Amino acid sequence: MRKIQSFVRRSGRLTLGQKMGLTEFWQDYGVDLPKGNIDLDTLFVKPQEVVLEVGFGNGDSLLEMAMKMPDKNFLGIEMYEAGIGRLINEAHKCQLSNLKIIQADAVEVLTDHIENDSLSRFQLFFPDPWHKKKHHKRRLVNGDFLDLLSQKIKQGGGIHMATDWEHYAIQMMDTLKSHPHFKNTQSDPIYSPRPDYRPMTKFERRGERLGHGVWDLIFTNEKIL
Repeated sequence: MRKIQSFVRRSGRLTLGQKMGLTEFWQDYGVDLPKGNIDLDTLFVKPQEVVLEVGFGNGDSLLEMAMKMPDKNFLGIEMYEAGIGRLINEAHKCQLSNLKIIQADAVEVLTDHIENDSLSRFQLFFPDPWHKKKHHKRRLVNGDFLDLLSQKIKQGGGIHMATDWEHYAIQMMDTLKSHPHFKNTQSDPIYSPRPDYRPMTKFERRGERLGHGVWDLIFTNEKIL
């Protein structure tokens, strides 16, 4: 796959809680990458279905999902230190046992550390749209990335993406529809209503009040084994 970064490394002053999340509680929630694949069955307290989310931002939505669905394990990948620290600190307060965090490039993690046919669902919510045309090549969702996901997601597993940029939603939809392994769960309309399990963020509520649209795309992995 291409090595163009699809994210921006952001840094800044951390709050005390964020620092504690990155230091004191890292051993409970952070994942130090091994040389090979992560053993997902032993990573969590219980061996359950694993949902992988890339780019969780400040972590509010991922935290809420982990709290409401204790029957699933959640693995989040993010580069933003403040968001990672905040999420881990909040997870510690809630004493969650079904949430783990990786600070690394998502493509590298999927390629080198996630076993094939091990994920029940992949989530990508409100990724950087790289709205300028000259930056579209930095968008994470492309054919190569979907090829990689199709290997990691179980047969019949799900892929759920959401964006508030219509142009990116169209590109996501076209790319998913043209991939031989993914099948849209919707027919008409082709975009999905927001499912109950995906929390509505403060950012999304604000956009809704301003009349901004949000597009959810939910596909299943129907690869031939």
